[in-house]
Amino acid sequence: MAKKSAMNRNANVAKLIKQYAEKRAALKAIANDEARSLEERFEARLKLAELPRSSSPVRYRNRCEVTGRPRAFYRKLKMSRIALRDLASSGQVPGMTKSSW
Repeated sequence: MAKKSAMNRNANVAKLIKQYAEKRAALKAIANDEARSLEERFEARLKLAELPRSSSPVRYRNRCEVTGRPRAFYRKLKMSRIALRDLASSGQVPGMTKSSW
């Protein structure tokens, strides 16, 4: 099980990303628009830099919803390989069996 503090920090980052998503997208659109003046684009970059760092989507870490493990994460299932194997071994994942040959 992952540390509660790491899981809570990741939840706070997700909340900030959602909160600042529109503002960040608008500023990025202005900053990347070649038709606008150089001063206007630079001003947008400065405002973008003033936003909280944790509001950037790059800072979000995919974590297993069962254990909180950050590595070996399956996006489609939203869980780690270890949690998936435990659930599959106990028969809680339909259609999945432990292979042997």
